[in-house]
Amino acid sequence: MATYQIDGLQLEVPETHLNERIAAKLASGGYEALEAQAAAMRVRPRHRVLELGSGIGYIAAVCARIAGPESVTTVEANPAMLPVIRANLERNGFGAVTLLHGAVGGMTGGEAPLAFDAARSFWAARIADEGARPEALVEVPHLGLAALLARTRPHIVIMDIEGAEAHLFDAPWPAHVEGVMMELHPGRYPDTVIKRIVDCMSASGLTYDPGPSRGRILCFRRVRGR
Repeated sequence: MATYQIDGLQLEVPETHLNERIAAKLASGGYEALEAQAAAMRVRPRHRVLELGSGIGYIAAVCARIAGPESVTTVEANPAMLPVIRANLERNGFGAVTLLHGAVGGMTGGEAPLAFDAARSFWAARIADEGARPEALVEVPHLGLAALLARTRPHIVIMDIEGAEAHLFDAPWPAHVEGVMMELHPGRYPDTVIKRIVDCMSASGLTYDPGPSRGRILCFRRVRGR
């Protein structure tokens, strides 16, 4: 087990889940630095936060430190990462964070599970595509974003779900969402998908938020002065 300290948070990751590049980012404090910066800029005390794609639990811990662990819900599809996430949250005093297992494959979920490619390293695991090896697939609960939004009523939504964001912007989002932060994956979809994301956020009363947006980290906030 490898142990790291990032911004006062202690994180442990099984060495089998690491490569040299990710280990170096964790050791230097550069792991998910832009996402952490965005969360620190926009999450406020008592904000309800919904995170899609927990990773190792780092961003959930950043949000829990600001908003309180009871206000944070984080969702992870990879079953191998669930004990890692839970342990990292608990060792930092955020055991009250709600951790859900499943893949968010669209606005609506389904009774049938989704095939998930868990053979990739934790930072690149994703809903299976045509190139996935059958022996690497696991079945995970198919969660719908609409139900999650209704259940948690988040002020802030954060997502890093390796391209599955392409399926979450076909209808306006609810008015209680004040901010959205996501990592785009332009190598996995055309520009038309990014346009659809921006158009959906605009139709939802949200606009581009330049402060926390950096590179592939795209952020939106509710339009002010309406």
